[in-house]
Amino acid sequence: MWFTRVSLANPVFATMLMLALMVLGVFSYQRLKVDQFPNVDFPVVVVTVDYPGASPEIVESEVTKKIEEGVNSIAGINALTSRSYESTSVVIIEFQLHVDGRRAAEDVREKVASVRPTLRDEVKEPRVLRFDPASSPIWSVAVLPQADAGAKAPDAVALTSWADQVLKKRLENVRGVGAVNLVGATPREINIYLQPEALEAYAITPDQIVNAVRSENQDLPLGAIRSREQERVVQIDARMKRPQDFERIIVAQRCGAPVRLGQLARVQDGAGELETVALYNSSRTLLLSVQKAQDENTIEVVDGLNATLREIAAEVPAGVRLEPIADSARPIRVAVNNVRQTLIEGAALTVLIVFLFLNSWRSTVITGLTLPIALIGTFLFMYWFGFSINMITLMALSLCVGLLIDDAIVVRENIVRHVQMGKDAHAAALDGTQEIGLAVLATTLSIVAVFLPIGFMGGIIGKFFHEFGITIVAAVMISMFVSFTLDPMLSSVWHDPTIHAHGEQRGRSLYDRTLGRVTAWFERATDSLSHFYQDVLGWALRHKITTLAAALAIFVASIFLVPLLGTEFVPKADFSETTVSFNTPVGSSIEATEAKARQVDAIIRALPEVRYTLATINTGTAQGKIYASIYIRLLDRHLRQRSGDELSGVLREQLQSVPGITVTHVGQREPVGGQKQVEFSLQGPDLGELERLNRVVMERLRGIPGLVDLDSSLKPDKPVIDITVRRDAAADLGLSVGSMAAALRTWVAGQTVGNWRASDDQTYDVKVRLAPESRSTPQDLERLPFALPSTSGDGGMRIVRLNQVATVTPATGPSQINRRDMTREVAFSGNVYLRSSGEVSADIRNALADIALPPGYRTQFSGATKSMNESFGYAVSALALAIIFIYMILASQFKSFLQPLALMTSLPLTLIGVVLALMMFGSALSMFSIIGVVMLMGLVTKNAILLVDFAIRARGPHSDPDTGQIRDGLPREQALLLAARVRLRPILMTTLAMIFGMVPLAFALSEGSEQRAPMGQSVIGGVVTSSLLTLVVVPVVYCYLDDFSQWLRRLWNGNRHDAAPGQGAASAPTPPRDS
Repeated sequence: MWFTRVSLANPVFATMLMLALMVLGVFSYQRLKVDQFPNVDFPVVVVTVDYPGASPEIVESEVTKKIEEGVNSIAGINALTSRSYESTSVVIIEFQLHVDGRRAAEDVREKVASVRPTLRDEVKEPRVLRFDPASSPIWSVAVLPQADAGAKAPDAVALTSWADQVLKKRLENVRGVGAVNLVGATPREINIYLQPEALEAYAITPDQIVNAVRSENQDLPLGAIRSREQERVVQIDARMKRPQDFERIIVAQRCGAPVRLGQLARVQDGAGELETVALYNSSRTLLLSVQKAQDENTIEVVDGLNATLREIAAEVPAGVRLEPIADSARPIRVAVNNVRQTLIEGAALTVLIVFLFLNSWRSTVITGLTLPIALIGTFLFMYWFGFSINMITLMALSLCVGLLIDDAIVVRENIVRHVQMGKDAHAAALDGTQEIGLAVLATTLSIVAVFLPIGFMGGIIGKFFHEFGITIVAAVMISMFVSFTLDPMLSSVWHDPTIHAHGEQRGRSLYDRTLGRVTAWFERATDSLSHFYQDVLGWALRHKITTLAAALAIFVASIFLVPLLGTEFVPKADFSETTVSFNTPVGSSIEATEAKARQVDAIIRALPEVRYTLATINTGTAQGKIYASIYIRLLDRHLRQRSGDELSGVLREQLQSVPGITVTHVGQREPVGGQKQVEFSLQGPDLGELERLNRVVMERLRGIPGLVDLDSSLKPDKPVIDITVRRDAAADLGLSVGSMAAALRTWVAGQTVGNWRASDDQTYDVKVRLAPESRSTPQDLERLPFALPSTSGDGGMRIVRLNQVATVTPATGPSQINRRDMTREVAFSGNVYLRSSGEVSADIRNALADIALPPGYRTQFSGATKSMNESFGYAVSALALAIIFIYMILASQFKSFLQPLALMTSLPLTLIGVVLALMMFGSALSMFSIIGVVMLMGLVTKNAILLVDFAIRARGPHSDPDTGQIRDGLPREQALLLAARVRLRPILMTTLAMIFGMVPLAFALSEGSEQRAPMGQSVIGGVVTSSLLTLVVVPVVYCYLDDFSQWLRRLWNGNRHDAAPGQGAASAPTPPRDS
């Protein structure tokens, strides 16, 4: 290798090169962003449209369908779903991963603008958002009233006003914040409560009141008057100064006397109606939850929010306390710090193994230096490629720990062997590196060949592991460069006196009496292991058929064991947080749901592992007054015995005792995408038929073991009150449906008639409606009066009651209508407990296959199940690519088409180790363990390359490994046995280094490490079994293939009598020249 010669000639230059790598790496590290996973959010655009007072069916036909048809033609849509609620339509357009979110939002805006003219006038303007309002908030803070010694706690209205006007605005200013939502707010409102009896007595309509308040309460500019010296603006200042002033507004004249608003209604300066509720440890609170904008870094946003909160703490009014609740940055920081720790532990263990083998601290330093240089140098490449420090890139680095030191170990070990032959340091460094250079290059390239396909897989998993593959490739290439420059240079400059003492009696220094004893014992152990291995290999070469049959049997057994492992997409991590979601019966009031939430909360807080809870009703993912969601913060992992999953099981049992609630979710959501683990939907045109199928499906699925928290989006119909107009009677009395509806809407829903400016310069809404006690039953509605001009023409008014022209009947109607891909759907979701999601999904598929669906109806899986099936497909193709690349590299190195096949027999033998390791640890086959398997492909060929490469050299003229004299070629079996003796040490060393580098990852002791463990477990299992089997099986297969190629050569030469005797077939193993 030319750069080996350059660095041996200029040691200072080589040192500076390494320093440059380190310095650039350190500077890049400081600039890298930190995140939990690479950014794999699907670009989502959401269109929300309000249509006040419309039922879900009207919203669906008048708004949702039109918008869906408009946006459906945009290119790159992954899924189009919509929800039609009472008076609101939400259309969610999810795009494919490669689409740019901003472009997508622009496309959607254009399409929605073209649809707008076709919507009815009463429909409000559509809002297009670039983030999903149902996505979980990344940070939240509770505003708690607290009675201090001097000040009394402010009431709910004052609290809301301060939070809304001061705190919310400050938080919205933080960079990267998408939206700040107030939960549990009681906004201040001026309510004008109408009294039907008074309106009836004076014969006045609600419209008259609305118009009177509107026209009397305003500031109007009237122009300006100018003289030569000055100009003055003229204005009417008719705004009400105090809420009581509204009572003095004159609405009409009756018999020459004014009728004032105070005679017809009650004016109240109070609170608006509760729409959402937040409970902190069961007591009402006001919560501000923050959602981040797309493509923003969570940790940076949270740091900004925390800094703002610290600034505001000094300005908080007396009697108010701010309590931060949820913080998504905490699990990210915990995970990243843990992986960093794993990395350092792995590196320390690896260096320890090297020390035991090389038995000299100088050699250990020389090889150990590769680690920090390669790791820190990799940060430079990560910065160039725009990666972040996340679990995936850090895991790539912690997996690298064992890989990186490998090349250095092999090179150093060979140089030491050459010094022991009696060469001087410079010659040993050059010859040792040259001799093994090609083998090291091949092993490194085979690792690169495995990880490049991982870096370029498709789909969500490809986005996920793109950084993983590229990071490892960068690290491995740097480590190879270091092994070929720094290692030989240091070996030649910094001579090690202990090298020659292999197996000799040591001196009696302190070192020899302490650590020396351990290393000497280790050396004796490896020597005896080497003899034992030569005996085993000798036996295997004599009983080739038996050896091959045993290997085949083991492989077949491992294939049969695979189905016993469950499958899941990404394992759950326990970050000391969990959630519970439930709903009360359809039509329950928000107060009823709140009472149930307190009951559930009490059960949760009775568990000793719970730190605090926060319940929210009618927000975020739980839209509707019957839906509640409770966030539970547990004690940190090391302070409790039970894991999050065990607690979920306990909670499920205990919550069954609460009557009148349906628990829809307990535990953590999926780490990628935030959904429940099993999601599928049933699609079809007719709501009635979907309802029937919904009952059938729910019944079938209830019996599936391991499926819990089963929920369907189709809820029972909710109670509504239908007003049926008797048109003839109404027409006789001169009433139209439109005029009745306008008056009734003011009575029931209320109408905002402008605003009032308070002394603190904030404006509050003024609302006209019936008093709450006059609109609680259908009978109240029947008695509502309409005032009409009398038919006698004397200008008088007459009164008609609602029950004279219409019938009021209680009925039911759907509470929400879900659609997916332009047809109605029922969405089912569930979690799994004590089984893996792959097994449960398979059972669900079988159960659904038995249900006869009418034509036009179909089922479809979505969520994690869909991602999992896609991802396994991509992973398998990456695996196939990796194997093809490895074959190409080996064929090039060994100049033969057949011999690489011998080396590749070690690949299938890894499977048994992976399966056994995962079964032993009780892990499922997930994305992480599969990437572990792909990784093994590169690792296990390495041992085989080192072994066979030496055997091929030994069959030609070669230098004796002990004395260094040139010898004639050995027969095949003896060459293999010699290779076994010489190369067992480096093979053992690299294998153990790999295993010990993985140990901290596989045993998962820190918080949240359950997610990463399967990767370490599968790598350790695979490396152990494949190393044991490879060392025996590969030489046997090599012999067979060698015989086969000899036979081919004879055949070839037999056919070509005129060929010169030395020219063999292309597959003949020619002894390679020294590079």
